[in-house]
Amino acid sequence: MNWTLVGSVLMAVAVATGAFGAHGLRSKLDAYSMSVYEKAVFYHFVHAIGILCIAILARTNAITSSGANRTAGLLLLGILIFSGSLYALSVTGIRILGAITPIGGVALIAGWLFLAYEAVRVQRF
Repeated sequence: MNWTLVGSVLMAVAVATGAFGAHGLRSKLDAYSMSVYEKAVFYHFVHAIGILCIAILARTNAITSSGANRTAGLLLLGILIFSGSLYALSVTGIRILGAITPIGGVALIAGWLFLAYEAVRVQRF
């Protein structure tokens, strides 16, 4: 997988969703919904940057390409589920969507822990 491409596209989408929230939704959402939306954008940004960092680590052989694929895949899954569910929750107000958010959070945590495991396994810091 080309994680540089995936991370770059995710960053562009994060900027677009952040701008949309700031300019298109600010007057339409209540304070709670806006804070949920902003949290989704923040985690989206941070983990998209993480995917770009993983691509660099793989190219410098600090981690294996298979380890990069697993790690970045978990972060991508986490962004889609965690941030995606929060985006949907904030815009629709359907609170049950918040019930799947922790699944995305677990994927994000698993991705970072797998990166730590991979770094130790390869023994390059």
